[in-house]
Parts: sequence; structure tokens; C-alpha cells
Amino acid sequence: MLNRKRKAHSDTTSHDTSLIARGTVIRGDLHFSGALHLDGRIEGAVLAEGDDAMFTLSEHGQVQGEIRVPHAVINGHVTGDVHISARLELAAQARIDGDLRYHTLEMAAGAQVNGRIARQDGQAQRELPSPASEEETAAD
Repeated sequence: MLNRKRKAHSDTTSHDTSLIARGTVIRGDLHFSGALHLDGRIEGAVLAEGDDAMFTLSEHGQVQGEIRVPHAVINGHVTGDVHISARLELAAQARIDGDLRYHTLEMAAGAQVNGRIARQDGQAQRELPSPASEEETAAD
């Protein structure tokens, strides 16, 4: 029986979910990897480390600052700009007071964005040829 408990603890990975509980206030920037679920409040930037990081903001959660993550589900209140490099889901109670940049967006009825909304396509930037290769092609 003790061996099973030890094995369960040794299988933890960086994909574990961190929870910031309701009533908790964090003042300052928060860097995370894996998954982060916020029921409390963050007064500062929320910054993900890694392309598979996932941020979830519950209907009770609040962020006063910038959010820069690849994947997010937002159902709470954000005051600040939001930059999502992969996929964003805005649930029915989501409210963003700031500019929104996303790659893929799913937005439920009732969600609000009070700011500019722009789609960013990271793939198009990578496919452009460099100026040097254009000159070589013209010379041939």
C-alpha cells in the first residue's frame, strides 16, 4: 500500500494543474507552465512558459493586467490586454476590458470584449521569404 502512494507521487509531471483559490490575491506578475486555474485575483501579468500551457479563468476569477498564454478558457473578468497564440474560448460570463489578439477564437453568447479584437496568424509570418532569398531568385 505504501508503494502505491509513492508511485502516485512520482508520476507527477509539469502538466499538473495549479489552483489559485477564491479569496486569494496575487500582486505581481505570475509565470507558469502546465495548467493554471484561477478562482482568485491577480494584479499583474499572467505569462505562460511553454507552448502547451493552459490558463483557465473561472467566473469568480479576475485579472488586472496583461495575459500572454497559448491556450485559455476565460469566464471571468480581465482588465488588460489578452494575447493568445493558439486557442481562446470565451465562456458566457467572460468580460475583457482591453484589446484581444488571438489565433483561434470560440465565443459564447453573453461574452463581452470592450476593446479591439484582432486575429493573429503566426504561420503567415514564418512563410515569408527573407530579402536575401528574393534577390537571389531575381538574379537567376
